[in-house]
Amino acid sequence: MKRVALFIATSGGAGYSPIAPGTAGSAVGAVVFWGIRAWPLAWQIALIVVVSGVGTWAATVAARHFDREDPGEVVIDEVAGQLVTLVATGAGLAGTFLGFFVFRVFDVVKPWPVNRLERLPGGIGIMADDLLAGVFANITLRIAAHVAHGVF
Repeated sequence: MKRVALFIATSGGAGYSPIAPGTAGSAVGAVVFWGIRAWPLAWQIALIVVVSGVGTWAATVAARHFDREDPGEVVIDEVAGQLVTLVATGAGLAGTFLGFFVFRVFDVVKPWPVNRLERLPGGIGIMADDLLAGVFANITLRIAAHVAHGVF
């Protein structure tokens, strides 16, 4: 089960990217979004719940394996956060790129209260801050789409 957890936590190995593994994980999330964007909203939300739940377990196992609180190799949190960023936005290609960028900013900067959530123990802390960063990015993307009159 540990190998399964590591595969999930690293999002199929994206977390082993030698350059910007978090960005690689976010890219996986954007690709997954494009695979599910035509799904009914309830299914998209269900997938986010499943990814978040399984990701919390996998991140906990991986944190023990790598012997760090929030190992850089664990990027399932970026996948989940990117999905939250894009869900129910109707984002096309331009909106997906903007959402990708906005999520990365919130994930790296970690404004309050995002930065507080990463203090939670194990996989919960690993996942929670990215999920909230995704909520902030989703709201930001909606505002940008409204201001740009749906260009995205």
